[in-house]
Amino acid sequence: MTRKPQARRTPVRKAPAAKPAAERADSAVQTGVQLVTVDPDMAGQRLDNFLMARLRGVPRSIIYRIVRKGEVRVNKGRVKPDARVQAGDVVRIPPMVQKAKAPAAAPGDRVQRVMEAAVVFENDELLLVNKPSGIAVHGGSGLSFGLIEVLRASRPDARFLELVHRLDRDTSGLVMVAKKRSALKFLQDELRQKRIRKHYHALVAGDWANAVQKVSEPLQRYEMPNGERRVEVNGEGKASLTLFRVVRRFEGYTLVEASPVTGRTHQIRVHAAHIGHPLVGDPLYGGGLKLPKGATAELVAVLRGDKDAPKDLRQHALALAG
Repeated sequence: MTRKPQARRTPVRKAPAAKPAAERADSAVQTGVQLVTVDPDMAGQRLDNFLMARLRGVPRSIIYRIVRKGEVRVNKGRVKPDARVQAGDVVRIPPMVQKAKAPAAAPGDRVQRVMEAAVVFENDELLLVNKPSGIAVHGGSGLSFGLIEVLRASRPDARFLELVHRLDRDTSGLVMVAKKRSALKFLQDELRQKRIRKHYHALVAGDWANAVQKVSEPLQRYEMPNGERRVEVNGEGKASLTLFRVVRRFEGYTLVEASPVTGRTHQIRVHAAHIGHPLVGDPLYGGGLKLPKGATAELVAVLRGDKDAPKDLRQHALALAG
């Protein structure tokens, strides 16, 4: 008896179920025509910058294209990208296709309370926040959120909150946050004109010889093979200037006040290391990870930011990399 061969069944792979729109990381969203009235805080901006802020994620090339084609109108008239918008202007924005990114993880209640408790000054235009070490000023590079995202989460009714400047993740100290665009523009101009000065406290290895010292070595950025960013003293680098003043001497190390006149990446850390006094806790530039032996209770209190530390040692930012 001959057995008939059975037909071979080809397995059918089922397509994975489509994720809901809310779960797709970059789903496209079609917007309708928008008529936006410029409020006083947004007045004085170039039109292209106004649109970039309004249409987050839309490439600048597309912004310029819709303006050139006349699809963007201000008070029903055609305008150029560099035109300045004024309070009360009505800006027509055509239908756009924007990528809707999945919402980032929201900061928890605890971190919101910590950040609100760190606010040391506030008025209608400005927030001053004493940022703790270990918290970035903004999210990115693997971080779901930073200081600015936490403040926005804890103040959902705030129409405008923007960082005036940045501070390294491992540095504690005051950060200015503008509550109005006019304040942001004014404060950033003050920084550019060097009318706002930054002072940091840094614990360095060794006995610092001079009570006051100026370091003006040029600095240049470079990348390690693993992509890590570093800075070195290099004659072809950018002009840099840091002023150092001894605050307190301890056995084997010194607490100094560092005032960067220029604002180069890792400037204080590299300048201090270059003259033989790397920051304690800065292995990137030779400072090691541990405190020297014999650290006094007073110094440990300073480094931890304890309220019981001497006032003259905790009134400035502590620039301790870590």
